[in-house]
Amino acid sequence: MHGTVSGANPGSGSGTFSSLPLVLRLALRELRSGLRGFGIFLACIALGVAAIAGVSSVSRALTEGLAREGRTLLGGDLSFRLIHREATPAEIATLEDWGTVSLVATLRGMANADTGAALVEIKAVDAAYPVAGDLVTEPPMAPAEIFAEADGVFGAAVDPVLLGRLDLEIGDTIRIGTQDIALRTVLRSEPDKIQAGFDFGPRLLVSRAALDSTGLVQPGSLVRFTYRLDLAGPANDDALLARAQAAIEAEQPQAGWRVRSRLNADPGLERNIERFAQFLTLVGLTALIVGGVGVANAVRGFVDRKRESIATIKSLGAPGGRVVAIYLTQVMLIAGIGIAIGLAFGAALPFALAAALGAILPIPIAPTLAPVELLLAALYGLLTALAFSLAPLGRAHDIQVSGLFRDQIDPDRRWPRRRYMAGVALAIVALLALSVFAAFDRRVALIFIGAAAAAFVLLRVVATGLMALARRLPRPRAAAPRLALANVHRPGALTPSLVLSLGLGITLLVTLAVIDGNMRRQLTERLPDAAPSFFFVDIPSSEIDGFTDFLRAQAPESEIQRVPMLRGRLVSLGGVPVEEIAADPDAAWVLDGDRGITYEAEMPEGSEIVAGAWWGESPTENLVSFDDELAAGLGLSIGDAVVVNVLGRDIAATIANFRRVEWESLGINFVMVFSPNTFAGAPHAHIATLTLPDDAATEEAEVALLREAARTYPMVTSVRVKDALEAVNAVVEQLVLAIRGASSIAVAASVLVLAGALAAGHRARLYDAVVLKTLGATRGKLVGAYALEYGLLGLATAVVGFVAGALAGWVIVTRIMNLEFAMVWAGPIAAAAIAIVVTVGFGLLGTWRILSQKPAPYLRTL
Repeated sequence: MHGTVSGANPGSGSGTFSSLPLVLRLALRELRSGLRGFGIFLACIALGVAAIAGVSSVSRALTEGLAREGRTLLGGDLSFRLIHREATPAEIATLEDWGTVSLVATLRGMANADTGAALVEIKAVDAAYPVAGDLVTEPPMAPAEIFAEADGVFGAAVDPVLLGRLDLEIGDTIRIGTQDIALRTVLRSEPDKIQAGFDFGPRLLVSRAALDSTGLVQPGSLVRFTYRLDLAGPANDDALLARAQAAIEAEQPQAGWRVRSRLNADPGLERNIERFAQFLTLVGLTALIVGGVGVANAVRGFVDRKRESIATIKSLGAPGGRVVAIYLTQVMLIAGIGIAIGLAFGAALPFALAAALGAILPIPIAPTLAPVELLLAALYGLLTALAFSLAPLGRAHDIQVSGLFRDQIDPDRRWPRRRYMAGVALAIVALLALSVFAAFDRRVALIFIGAAAAAFVLLRVVATGLMALARRLPRPRAAAPRLALANVHRPGALTPSLVLSLGLGITLLVTLAVIDGNMRRQLTERLPDAAPSFFFVDIPSSEIDGFTDFLRAQAPESEIQRVPMLRGRLVSLGGVPVEEIAADPDAAWVLDGDRGITYEAEMPEGSEIVAGAWWGESPTENLVSFDDELAAGLGLSIGDAVVVNVLGRDIAATIANFRRVEWESLGINFVMVFSPNTFAGAPHAHIATLTLPDDAATEEAEVALLREAARTYPMVTSVRVKDALEAVNAVVEQLVLAIRGASSIAVAASVLVLAGALAAGHRARLYDAVVLKTLGATRGKLVGAYALEYGLLGLATAVVGFVAGALAGWVIVTRIMNLEFAMVWAGPIAAAAIAIVVTVGFGLLGTWRILSQKPAPYLRTL
């Protein structure tokens, strides 16, 4: 053995590069005994790496799917969307110079039947639809057969949800506006569905001729006309695509349409995928960091089990650096196994997702191996393993041979050498730099890093404080409490690792519970009390007075609010085109697509002027009032120019004031409110709200009013707020479920680390139990002492985790989600209580097995 370990100068502090093969051979020789004691280590590394690799791979598959199927999703090579108006003959001629043009018109309307009325999302297509992709119906029918007119009745494909909502069957007829529509087939899939955005009602697919016959398309009606251009030329010619887009925009600079190409069919969706992927990646990184505590526990336990081997090797002349190198190599090899397992699962995830859910996913997925993403995940795993294993391994460098044998009962509290601490610091810095470098939103990544660091420091301080408090408290007379209190602060106590692992888990659980509770409260408790009962959209200007009288007759005690509404797209702010504005992430959405706008002589309800002044009765110039938070995010000031494109015309106005808007009330309000003179003479519709008194806001009364409004004013779109909230709530439920599922990875890592922390103290507890049983302690008393110890630690940690989680939830709810915060107690308290029960249960489960051991075999080794 002496010849094996003395390949380097015994006096040197560490092994040289030439001795690396020897270190590797010794490490591999040690590994022949198996991976006993590294189960938690492997699980922690594999879980975190699998989460990061899987999320990155799925994100890559989705973004590549969007890019590959861009033409299908867009409905052509280029799309040009207009609001309120159709393209002029000159604009259409410009498009036709480059290829074949098809038109899709979308709007919301009311479907009337003998069984009731319901809001529908109408999509009117021409004979060329679909230009790309397949329209799937049941029974299968060709578009011409679906949409054909027979005896003055047009046909349609219908979402099955509408059939269930109105108790209809295929073959029945509904009325849209002034036109009867026959439901001829069930709509199962449309290739360009994601272009429609969020739907409040089921889809009704009709022909353009059918839409024209309904009478719904009026001046000012909220209709989106999308012209899809199928280029005449080689398929997938990006150069031709760029030339066509540039030429069309140059020839029709005042068209005011929103242009998309197959290369960015839905940039908003791509951004959302990247943002959610970043969130999930941070969850995976959380799992890795939490798992790092498990790595440290496992390595500490590994060093504890190898004390005799380390002492033997050092007694034969091996320098401390050589010893550390041998076992660090061994640990990193085991980490490599865990990383390989995690990468295998992560790489397989997009393929499994495509096989299981590819047919029902609303967006295409193109599974492929993502080497860059997998390499990043492997680096995360390696750096985590290195950062959390160097310190416990480094302690073995300077401890004397005799000290190694008594380290269990009198641990050396000296810090490892500077080189090892420097290695730890470099690994942590590299891990943090990688997190920021690979992040979609680096601000969020930095916030995460700061929160993680604060959590580690806080929980370490809590553990130290608990040990100091337990050391200073009076000793109880009873044996069980006395033993429990001593175990909290004794040398080699589980307190630091248990508090850290349990505290991180409780903090995460409480944070999720607080966010979940506030989102539910916002949607189901607070909003309905303040919200209107109905929204009425697309009320023709010529009928607004009659419709208002109708509402007063139907609900005499109700509150009615009505305002004119147009749609406009921001062109420039402060003289800067919107494409060049570097907006805050929370305000950037205003620049994308069209926005609802209005004009008012008086300031809208639910608004408060915070800067500037409201205009007088007869302003002579075009003025606009802007939401103050969005103005700050866009860098606007009073007096800046705002240019919006409305009905194909660029309208300039000057910012007169900033308003603080109470969006939570769900009343009618707008980001931009213009002075009345700005849109004098422009065709537009109105929007109105109806708020029923509490005693009249019954289900039966609302359904009856909805049906009567749809029958009397078929052109007006009626939206029952409760139905809209249910639709939004369904989406939020799915989002919360996804967040919970993703965060369960980090929670699972916390549970693993907790189990590892308890397992790391197995040997010390075993000798304690043997000695105490020899001295006459019963199993019941020992179980009581350990239960009290775990309960005290669990309770103290739960209190800290509860406070930290509530604070983190408050920051996320108020600063990131911009919602009003209210502390919800049931979920967080339940999460903390469950964590305490799990801690005591895990601890007693391991302790019971220890207490069942016979003392004699262990007494011989003392």
